Amino acid sequence: MALTGKRTFVGLGFGAIQAGLFLYEAYRSGGFGRLVVGEVVPDVVSALRGTGGWYSLNVAHPDRVEVCRVGPVEIESTMSPSGIERLIDAVAAAEEISTAVPSVRNYVATGPGSIHRILAAGLRRKAAAGGPRAVVYAAENHNHAAEILEAAVLEEVPAPEKDAVSGRVRFLNTVIGKMSGVISEPEEIRAHGLVTVTPEGKRAFLVEVFNRILISQVCFEEPRFERGIAVFKEKDDLLPFEEAKLYGHNATHALAAYLCAQRGLGRIAELREFPALLNFVREAFLKESGAALIRKHGGKDALFTPAGYQEYADDLLERMTNAHLLDTVERVGRDPHRKLGWDDRLIGTMRVALQQNVAPRRYALGAAAALAALTPSFLEGTKSAGELLAPLWENAAMGSQEKTEVLALIDDARPRLKHWRESGFQNLEDSL
Repeated sequence: MALTGKRTFVGLGFGAIQAGLFLYEAYRSGGFGRLVVGEVVPDVVSALRGTGGWYSLNVAHPDRVEVCRVGPVEIESTMSPSGIERLIDAVAAAEEISTAVPSVRNYVATGPGSIHRILAAGLRRKAAAGGPRAVVYAAENHNHAAEILEAAVLEEVPAPEKDAVSGRVRFLNTVIGKMSGVISEPEEIRAHGLVTVTPEGKRAFLVEVFNRILISQVCFEEPRFERGIAVFKEKDDLLPFEEAKLYGHNATHALAAYLCAQRGLGRIAELREFPALLNFVREAFLKESGAALIRKHGGKDALFTPAGYQEYADDLLERMTNAHLLDTVERVGRDPHRKLGWDDRLIGTMRVALQQNVAPRRYALGAAAALAALTPSFLEGTKSAGELLAPLWENAAMGSQEKTEVLALIDDARPRLKHWRESGFQNLEDSL
C-alpha cells in the first residue's frame, strides 16, 4: 500500500502502541501522505532509516499471527538539532499527532528535544503560518493525560500567541484497550514465527488486532474537523470509559497476573486451563468492578448495564487469554509498587466499589497477591498491609475511614490467599 493521502501524521515515541496502533491505523486509512515519528534511542532511529522507513508488525488474531509491513516512515532523532527541527516542521504541517511514551512524566524533559517543547514550537509555527488544524492524541495511561500535556505545551508558548495556538489544536484523551508488547528473546521470536521490527533488529512488536479506541470529542468550531484515523470513536464524556479501562480492564488483568503468579503460571493464556481460577477473575470483573461502575455510571452508555458490562468483560477475558499474544504473567504483573497505588487499578477499584457499597473481596485478594509479589514474607504475617503500603501512599490524599476499610479487606484476604496456596489451590470462590 502506498502513502497516497494528503495529510501528515506525527508520532512521538516509537514503541509498540505507536507502531502497532497509531502509525499502523494511519497507514491503513489511506488518508496520509506522510508518516513521521520522533524517537530518543539512536539505534532505533538508525535501524528504521536503514530499511527506508519500513518496519514489520506482528498482529495477533484469535487464531493466528499476521505479519504486516508499514511504511515508509520518516524517523527523526529527538537528540539531534536537525532532527528536532524537522519534527517541528512536521508538527506544523500535521493534522494528527500522537504521543505514546511510558508515562505523562515523559512529556517534560530537559533540553530542546522534550516532547512539550517540540509540540509548542511546531504549533507556534502552525499558528503563525495558518497551517492546518490538528488533534493530539495523548496515549499515556492517565485519565487526564491530555490536560497535563496541553498545560505543559502552552507553558512554552508566549502569552501573545496562546490564543492563536489554542485555536489550531485540540488535545484528546484516549481509552486504549489494545494489548501489546515487545518480544526480545531470540528463542521466543523464532519459536513463534515472529518478525523483528527491522531485519537486523532484536525486538518484535506484537499487538492484538483490536482497534476500537475511544477518544475525547473533537470540539473545533466550524468547519467540522475530519480525522484521517476514522476508526477511533469520539465520546462526549470519556471519564466513565477511562474508569472502565482502569477499574475494569487494567484491574482484572492485574488480578489475573498476581493470582497466576501465586499459582506458578507463566502466561496469562494458561488461565484457560484452570476454569475455576478464570471464573474467579470473571466474577471479580462482573460482581465487583461491574457492579460498582454500573451503579456509578448507569444511564450514560449501554456499557454500564448488566448486559453491556458482561459483554465487555467476556470479550476482554477472551482477548486477555489469547495464546497468540504471548502475554506473560511477569509482564502484566511488573511494577507492583505502581499497581498498588492509592489511585491505581487494584486499590482504586476497591475504593470505587466501597463508595458504591460493593464489597471488593476478590480484588482485595488481588491486592494481597500483589503485596506478596512485592514482599513475599507478607503471607507469613510479619508485617501488616498498612506497614507495607504506607510508603506507596505517603503522598496520596485519603480519608482515614476509607483507608481503614481498604486495609482491613487486604489483611482479611491474606490468610485466605495463604490457605489457597497451602490447600493445593482449591476453588478460590469457596473462600469468600
